[in-house]
Amino acid sequence: MFSESKFIMIVGAGPTGLTLARDLQRRGVPFRIVEKSDAPFTGSRGKGLQPRTQEVLDDLGLVDAFRSAGSDYPELLIHLPGGGEMRRRMDPLHAPTPQVPYPNILMVPQWRTCSLLAEGVPVELGVGLTGLEQLDGGVRVTLEGGEVVTARYVVGADGGQSTVRKLLGVPFEGTTHETERLMIADVRIEGLDRENWHIWPSENSFRLGLCPLPGTEDFQLTAPPSDLSIPDLVASVDPSIKVTHVGWTSHFRANIRMVSRYRVGDVFLAGDAAHVHSPAGGQGLNTGIQDAYNLGWKLAADVDSLLDTYEAERLPVAADVLGISTRLHRRHVDGDEDAISREDPVLRQLSLNYRHGPLAAEHRDAPGAVRAGDRAPDAPCGDATIFDLLRGPHATLLAFDWAGDLPAATPQLPVHRISDPAAFFAYDVSTPTLMLVRPDNYVGCATHDPAHVAAYRASMGF
Repeated sequence: MFSESKFIMIVGAGPTGLTLARDLQRRGVPFRIVEKSDAPFTGSRGKGLQPRTQEVLDDLGLVDAFRSAGSDYPELLIHLPGGGEMRRRMDPLHAPTPQVPYPNILMVPQWRTCSLLAEGVPVELGVGLTGLEQLDGGVRVTLEGGEVVTARYVVGADGGQSTVRKLLGVPFEGTTHETERLMIADVRIEGLDRENWHIWPSENSFRLGLCPLPGTEDFQLTAPPSDLSIPDLVASVDPSIKVTHVGWTSHFRANIRMVSRYRVGDVFLAGDAAHVHSPAGGQGLNTGIQDAYNLGWKLAADVDSLLDTYEAERLPVAADVLGISTRLHRRHVDGDEDAISREDPVLRQLSLNYRHGPLAAEHRDAPGAVRAGDRAPDAPCGDATIFDLLRGPHATLLAFDWAGDLPAATPQLPVHRISDPAAFFAYDVSTPTLMLVRPDNYVGCATHDPAHVAAYRASMGF
C-alpha cells in the first residue's frame, strides 16, 4: 500500500493524465499531477468520446455529467458547389442494447472533457518537469523552479512533445507530413443554424467545416490552410454568415508516430506522449484515456510483473488504432468520395481486446463469444446491471449458474452469483462458468474450475 511519502508523479493534465489521476484518487493512491501550462486547456480539439470511453467514464462515476455536457454528433449538411444541399450522417445513430448502453460517439469539446475530469483533482498548473533520474525503487524528479522530489513512479502524459519521453531517450517513430495541414479554430457565428454540421466541399476535398459544439455558443471550424482571415474565409462560402468571435486556433499537421516502449524502469508513457494520430476517426484522445485506465490499477498494485503488462497490452492496441486512423486520414488526403464515413464498428473501440496478452487466462475448452481478454459487456442482472456490479476500483467475480462454493466477497473482490438469462446471453455462457473481471472491466480469467480463479487472484494481488 502506498504511503504519503511514496507517491506517483503524473506529468501532464490533459485527458490522459486526468483520467489516471481520477483512477488513482478513488484507489487512495497518493499522487501529484503537474502541468507546465499556466492555465487549463481552452480549445475544442479532440471532441469525440467513443462508446468504450463512455464505459470508462461510467466506471469512474462520471458518465452522467459527460452526457449532460455533450450530444450525439449532428447530421452533416453538405452545401454543394452548385447551390444544392445533401444530408448524411458520418455514422448512423445506433439504439442502445443491454450489452452496449452507450452505442454512439458523444461530442464533448476537449476543454470540457478536461474540466469535468479535473473536478476535485489538485492539478499544479505552471509546473513543468526538467529532469529525471532513475533510482533503486523510485525516480528523482526535478521540477521547474528547482524543486526536487522522489516519486515511486512517473507517468509521462505530457503530449506529443513530451519532455518525459525526450528525457528517457525513447524514439518517437513515424512520419510527419508537412504538406498535409489543417486549420482548426473555435468561432462564434451569426446566420447559421446549430442543428447541423455544415460542410462546404471543394472540387477535390473541402473548403470549410463548421460544427456546433454542444453546451457552448461556439462552432469548431476546420479548413485547409488559407491566406484569408477566418472571417473572410467563412464569408467566401456564404456572405450571409458573420464571424463574431475567434477563440482557440491551431494548425494541425499530419503527425503519425508512436513509441516502441511504454515503460523504462519506473517511468511510463501514456496518451499522446506514446502515440499521436490523425484526428480522423476520433481515436487519439480515446486511446489515451484507455491507456490511463489500463495503467491505474496496475500502479496501485505496485507489482513489477503486473506493471510490465501495461506495455504488453497497450502497445499492440496503439499500433492497431494508429493504423486505423492513418487509413482514414489517407482517404481524406486522396479525396475518397466516402472519406467522411465513420460506420466501421471498430472505431467505437468496443472490440479492442487483450486476448493474446499476458493477463488473459482462458481455461475453457469451448469458450463462447466473450473470452478472457475481452471487454466485459453490460447486461440485466436482477434489479441491477452487470455494469452496476463492476462499477468501482475493484475486480469482480461473476459466477454464472454456479451452485458450488465461492470465495468470500471482499472489497477488493465482490462475488456475484448470476442467474439472469439475459446475462447468460450477453456473456454467451450456457454451463456453470466463473469469470473474474479485472479492475478495468476486462475479463481476466474464464473457467469452470475455482482453482483457476484462486491462482489468478494470487498472481494479481487481489
